[in-house]
Amino acid sequence: MTTRKIEKNEWKAFFDGVSKDGGLSRKCAEIDVISLNLGDQIAAEWVPMLGIVYDPRSDTLEVGLEGLNHLIHRPTTIHVDESAAGLLSISVNDQDAMQHIIRLRDPLLLSPPTHT
Repeated sequence: MTTRKIEKNEWKAFFDGVSKDGGLSRKCAEIDVISLNLGDQIAAEWVPMLGIVYDPRSDTLEVGLEGLNHLIHRPTTIHVDESAAGLLSISVNDQDAMQHIIRLRDPLLLSPPTHT
């Protein structure tokens, strides 16, 4: 596993790339939001992922989940944890001193029910 910082001038291209390659659409995400004022809050719990985009004009990172969009306004730093299999997590700090941790995993594959 490798943790690296993504520089702000790379955010748009990085998230466009990971969203377009289709890897995120096969993942589920859990989003934790941590701040001194709120404590630790779960914003989403293992919801199918659609993609992530950064809009430099509005300075917003949008995490698209099935039935939910999680917006991070004015991000200041972004770190990603990666392995040979792809992205494992994304940590985003915003201007309001909130940390958004997006954990990714493959969905559980369940066997179809058997009829007896």
